[in-house]
Amino acid sequence: MTIKILVADNHPIVRQGLALLLAGEPDMEVVGEAEDCFSTLRLIREVCPQVVIMDISMPDLNGVEATREILSQFPKVKVIALSMHSDSLFVLNMLNAGASGYLLKDCALEELVKAIRTVVTRKIYLSASLSDMLVTDLANKITIED
Repeated sequence: MTIKILVADNHPIVRQGLALLLAGEPDMEVVGEAEDCFSTLRLIREVCPQVVIMDISMPDLNGVEATREILSQFPKVKVIALSMHSDSLFVLNMLNAGASGYLLKDCALEELVKAIRTVVTRKIYLSASLSDMLVTDLANKITIED
């Protein structure tokens, strides 16, 4: 089965680069590229991707708002955030919006491919550094009483 992917990022070189890199994966096809959230929603209707790779810092709606809108209209689509923002607030906001994954833009292609394959099986994918950060943040907020 071929995984249909839409890349949403306001930087053309990022969109085009991701499309070229993912084209080398035998089970993946980039079916569209969007520069903003409104064109992302339009393209989802047209090309029916299974996965949207979403930047958080987008013009018009941000990636969190766009993820909420995508999932309200297309609940079967999986959204993976690909962002430069590593702060736990960004990660939690995307997960609360319904994103199935979150990776940093400094990740390797292999990790992005793994994330795509993971989310299409209805699982959540977080890069290891983000998982560690979230667990540490959570542990610091929880007090265990004797």
